[in-house]
Amino acid sequence: MSDPNWTVLLPPLLAISLALVTRQVYLALFTGIWLGYFLLDREGVLSALTGAIDASIGVLANAGDARVIVFTLVIGAFILTLERSGGVTGFIRFLEQRQWVDNGKRAQWMAWFIGVIIFIESNITVLVAGTVSRPLFDRFRVSREKLAYLIDSTSAPICMLIPLNAWGAFNLGLLDGLGVEEPLRVLLSSIPMNLYAITAVLLAAFTVARNFNPGPMAKAERRAAAGESLAVQQDAQILRESAPPNAWNMLLPVACLVAAMPVFLLITGDGDLFAGSGSTSVLWASLLALTVVSLLVLFQRSMNLDKLTSTWMEGAGGMLPIATVLLLALALGGVSRALGTGVYVAGLVGDTWPAWLLPACLFLASGFIAFAVGSSWGTFSIMLPIAVPVAAALGVDPALLVAAVLSGGIFGDHSSPISDTTIVSSLASGTEHIEHVRTQLPYALIAGGISVFGFLLLGLMLL
Repeated sequence: MSDPNWTVLLPPLLAISLALVTRQVYLALFTGIWLGYFLLDREGVLSALTGAIDASIGVLANAGDARVIVFTLVIGAFILTLERSGGVTGFIRFLEQRQWVDNGKRAQWMAWFIGVIIFIESNITVLVAGTVSRPLFDRFRVSREKLAYLIDSTSAPICMLIPLNAWGAFNLGLLDGLGVEEPLRVLLSSIPMNLYAITAVLLAAFTVARNFNPGPMAKAERRAAAGESLAVQQDAQILRESAPPNAWNMLLPVACLVAAMPVFLLITGDGDLFAGSGSTSVLWASLLALTVVSLLVLFQRSMNLDKLTSTWMEGAGGMLPIATVLLLALALGGVSRALGTGVYVAGLVGDTWPAWLLPACLFLASGFIAFAVGSSWGTFSIMLPIAVPVAAALGVDPALLVAAVLSGGIFGDHSSPISDTTIVSSLASGTEHIEHVRTQLPYALIAGGISVFGFLLLGLMLL
């Protein structure tokens, strides 16, 4: 479209609306793509459907996009192999044997530090921290609701702030697919402005240090101090243990993953870290980590080759939904660019309200979508194709608008009762799910309010 009009807003708006109503992100994204191709060619519904399918498949024609999608499958294989190698349970046992915790405050600090240290995957973070800390919280009469809050607040936020994981690769793939120049630099530049993630982690630390218990959390703490508990007993083992516990099976592969990322960035960038290929680097780093943990279990004879390969396939299969969301998000971004959605929205900003309000508005919109959908990744896939073109049309660095979307997605996900990390946090801490939601919400709203104020200030300073 040479002269974009209000109709270019329909594909993302339809995707948002369907996601909110049906909570089916795949359906919402594909329907948005379908409508976009109908608006582009105006040749009929069936022709637009063909265009939408071809565009979705065509995402894989881009080598960078294909590498990031393959990475999501590899990291799924790595996570499950790591779990079944005995590495996670070995790390738990290592922490338990050190007996560094002798009071309730130290138990809370331990849960917080585990969440900060284990940034490889949000659900692994909450499972490890919850499994290790739960008996200590019970022993020192600290509520399990407090445990659920601490591990939830240091899972997704930390994964976003230390993006050497699937979170980083997913967003890197989105930015690259949206035509962002130097997507790695933009993603790294957005981290200091990811106000909700930073505030959530710091607020959790403040809560431990100052025993800060607003609203329902104060009641939960009084109940725990009196020896009463709403704990849910877990009959099933949270972490599967298919091999003898061995902390090295976790520490060595994770160390390789962390160390390999900057090395591959330097190699692919000919010595310039920021000129390196992010998609290539994360793929090769994850392949190296998967190789290391696989060799360890083979040498230890805790798995044979058949069991190992079936574990790879099962783990990769578990990540197919995420890979599908990424594929469709990239296709939606492509049709939005073709329609000129970003140019049109940027014109609206200039004509109707000041640009400095945009970061706060994107934060709130992303937070609302993530709360209703229960998926931060689904929110990123819908909102980044709007934010990035707007930044380009306004001629500003996209890092601030990217940070606003990422912050909002985590805020909504952190507050939502249907978010997977919220549910897993309840499971890992062994508390009633609705109690976790009730006691965590005041903290999330405090961090969200601080973030809105911060984005208003950043908008005034940078836009």
